[in-house]
Amino acid sequence: MVSLWGSKTTDEEQEDGGSTTPRDAEGNSRAPPSRREYERREANERDRLLPAQPRPPHADGYLDPDDPAVSPYNLWTVRFLRYLAIMFLIITFLWWVLLLVSIFISPPGLHTRGSGFFDFSYTTLTAGMLLVSIFFFSAPSLAMRVSMAILAVVLLIDTIMIVAIPRMRLEEGWPGIASVAWASLIALFCVVTDRVVAWGKKEEEERLTGRAETRRTLREWLAVLFATLIMIVYIIIAVLMTATLILRARDSSLEMDGERILVDGDKYSVHLACIGNATKNGDGKLNPTVLIEAGENPSEYDFEHWAYSSWENGTIDRYCYWDRPGYAWSDNAPSPHSAGMSADALSEALAVAGEEGPWILVSAGYGSIVSRIFSARHVRNIAGIMLIDPLHEDLLHRIASPTRGFLLWSWGIISPLGIQRNFGAIFNGRTREDRVYGRSAYQGGKFIKAQLQENLVAESLTKNEVVSARTIQSPDVPLVVISSGISVRRDEEWNRKQKDLTIITDNLISWDIVNKAPHEVWKTFDGRQLMEKRLGEIVDAKYKSVEVDSE
Repeated sequence: MVSLWGSKTTDEEQEDGGSTTPRDAEGNSRAPPSRREYERREANERDRLLPAQPRPPHADGYLDPDDPAVSPYNLWTVRFLRYLAIMFLIITFLWWVLLLVSIFISPPGLHTRGSGFFDFSYTTLTAGMLLVSIFFFSAPSLAMRVSMAILAVVLLIDTIMIVAIPRMRLEEGWPGIASVAWASLIALFCVVTDRVVAWGKKEEEERLTGRAETRRTLREWLAVLFATLIMIVYIIIAVLMTATLILRARDSSLEMDGERILVDGDKYSVHLACIGNATKNGDGKLNPTVLIEAGENPSEYDFEHWAYSSWENGTIDRYCYWDRPGYAWSDNAPSPHSAGMSADALSEALAVAGEEGPWILVSAGYGSIVSRIFSARHVRNIAGIMLIDPLHEDLLHRIASPTRGFLLWSWGIISPLGIQRNFGAIFNGRTREDRVYGRSAYQGGKFIKAQLQENLVAESLTKNEVVSARTIQSPDVPLVVISSGISVRRDEEWNRKQKDLTIITDNLISWDIVNKAPHEVWKTFDGRQLMEKRLGEIVDAKYKSVEVDSE
């Protein structure tokens, strides 16, 4: 038998398993030639084209596929894309921090009329895409590219919707448009990056190992699996946000009474509507107009309906109502925003609309704080005050608790997903009215942002404003206080503070406790009847002495 080196094997070698150890002419074994000797030796007719025994390591000039030197990072294009991804992540993180801060304190020029949660969510999604791209940079896969491409298409649809629909474009402003457009571009960048890394990996494997590696290690398969699962979660998030945008687009077409009026240097607009015609009394002076200030929900949610019934019954000639910033059709105001700032926004909106008063202020819950501040700032133009289960300034700590603030912020962050709103619209038949000012209004990002703003400054700015208002409140203004029987019996502190509110003026007409009424007194028949009766008494100014009733 002819050995690798051109010599014959002996029978003993064949018996030993065909050993091909080279031997000299005397039959003595000798060491195989070195690689240099092997390359310099002249070939003979007995040499094989491909040796049967493995040659010395890397004799063909190629590296082992597992060698660390076999890497797509050898290409400057791949390294540049990685550095670019890191730079984009740093830019996105800085923008993310700025948007997070703007939820609590609006920097100049960065305020949006919407909640501010959408642009924050898009930026968070962008950072997530970049982190996935960087962490799994060296493990490109078709699944990664396909899922990232789907995400890019969904985000592009969101961009088109926000830009094309006037109301959403106005609410999101340039920060929202920039955030969703940036997310779309980053998704496309990640697709290109993954494709370039896959190309670079193949090029380097062919150059350094002689062929492209078709196998993956367990670690690489796990990397591909985790990256794909994360991208599927991102796609679901983007689809839910798109569904929420579709609902917002539909809700923006809901007609409203009245108009939106720009306030605070045209930074945002508030909704104001007036029903009825201004009338004059025998002295030629204008009769009072009732000014409705809602509690913890938009005015249109039941409260305004009661005022409309009073107008239809002829109890009042005219009434106006508005939505505080962030409620119903009103935009969100810049942060921070206090009750006094709401009162100033109302004053400006009334002046722009040409409404002069005099006013009978009817308010409930937290809205009573706003009305009291408004009354103190328009002393000569207030004809009466009716407080319905009002919130006392000493109880503002209840809405200012850190736990409540954190929960509101958390709900705001996930509000763009619209889980409750989307499923409510699909399975529970929730309408546009429900979402804008009805029973589902609390699920919207604007509403949550308004509640969060009230929480942040309740114990500081708002409390100082209402305490100051109490000291300058006109003592001659007729006053009616109507309290919830359920709230009074359940909470002794609430009962004491209701009594204290009956002395904010010296002209108390009545303090009524409606036994079976909840905090929203007007939701019971007895509550509505009593409210209309007391309102008529203020209008007619029949009572000049204090009278305390309990019903």
